[in-house]
Amino acid sequence: MIEKMMSKNAVKLKLLASMKIHLVVNISRVVRHRELAKGQRVEEPKPVEVDEVEEWEVKKILNKRKVRGVMEYLVCWKGFTAENDTCEKEEDLENVRKAVDKFEERMSTEVR
Repeated sequence: MIEKMMSKNAVKLKLLASMKIHLVVNISRVVRHRELAKGQRVEEPKPVEVDEVEEWEVKKILNKRKVRGVMEYLVCWKGFTAENDTCEKEEDLENVRKAVDKFEERMSTEVR
């Protein structure tokens, strides 16, 4: 697991103490684990219907960024694994305004 970004090219890993390797490695050495972990879902969850449109539920907003003047949020979807997290434009998240507001509140308290 990545514990901390040391620089744009290096990460510090969080490993068991019994593992005798250097904890700071080049980012090119880090790859996504592709096997399913215990408890991960294999089947895709069903969408819910909102205003006669099928949508998936948002579990949590993880991060945000501004791309060409447009705010985007990194969304963790309910029932999906982290590899299915996506960046969504703020205007497309109007139905989950509470999740966006909760994220913004959390970010404002963490930054202080």
